[in-house]
Amino acid sequence: MKIGFIGLGNVGGKLSGSLLRNGVDLCVHDLNADLVGAMVTKGARDGQSPAQMMQDCDAVITCLPNPAASAAVVQVMLPHVGAGKIWIEMSTTDSDEVKRLGTLVIAAGGAAVDCPVSGGCHRADTGNISIYAGCDRATFERVLPVLTHMGRRILHVGDLGNASVLKVMTNYLATANLLTICEALTVMKAQGMDMGMTYDAIAMSSGNSFVHETESQLILSGSRDVNFTMDLIQKDIGLFQKLADDVGVPLEISPLMIRMMADGQSRYGQRAQSDRMIERLEEATGLQVLADGFPQALVDDEPEERGYEVVPARLA
Repeated sequence: MKIGFIGLGNVGGKLSGSLLRNGVDLCVHDLNADLVGAMVTKGARDGQSPAQMMQDCDAVITCLPNPAASAAVVQVMLPHVGAGKIWIEMSTTDSDEVKRLGTLVIAAGGAAVDCPVSGGCHRADTGNISIYAGCDRATFERVLPVLTHMGRRILHVGDLGNASVLKVMTNYLATANLLTICEALTVMKAQGMDMGMTYDAIAMSSGNSFVHETESQLILSGSRDVNFTMDLIQKDIGLFQKLADDVGVPLEISPLMIRMMADGQSRYGQRAQSDRMIERLEEATGLQVLADGFPQALVDDEPEERGYEVVPARLA
């Protein structure tokens, strides 16, 4: 299967790298020619353009920063979609928009899948990230071998668009956890707790989480570079708020989170690293929430293995 990959940023560059590392016939494209060149030196082919890639490839993957970018790329590819062609959307995007674009691809004779990832850039780099896939079952079975080169756990979530709904929900939860972690660590520092011990206490408790085990380490080391920026968080939690608004669910925490992130952006920049949110509290208290022995960057120490479909136990 010939695969095209469009979007070689923080996540896309790592996902496409996993495909290349596992021997997939791959061509790539990005507005940044240097990113394309780096992948070509590793063995990928320059895809030239989205239109050319849809002509040359069996499936084209997009991993782009916002829904508008995906829409622009799909419109260029659409005249070249036909029977057997697949569009795979791996961006975190608006579910209504991915359904709209997917419907156009399907009407042209192709197939469409939304399959965003979850689990951190460090796991995207090793093929150990998790992937949701929204599409009909026949299409899922066609793309599963490709997805298992990029992710460890692959969950078929039903119809096109479902994966995008679930993805923004998970990013909403992760952001809520980041903000509460910032508050918890700052209060413990103010109380005079040893911060290394505090990290361990949380990690072995009911308050533990994926966010704590990853981002807390970067907060405490002073790195504050989780490879995920505030503008992306604002996009994702804004999409979650839109989901709630569309069905009339009155949220209280979500609007507060959006305001808090906006304040972080006003202080540190629109594209500041998301874990710099701790610095709002450091500035307010005069404290430094740091500890020795924590890494400057996250490294996935889980060995790379071919991915597999997750079948929920209740359905097995």
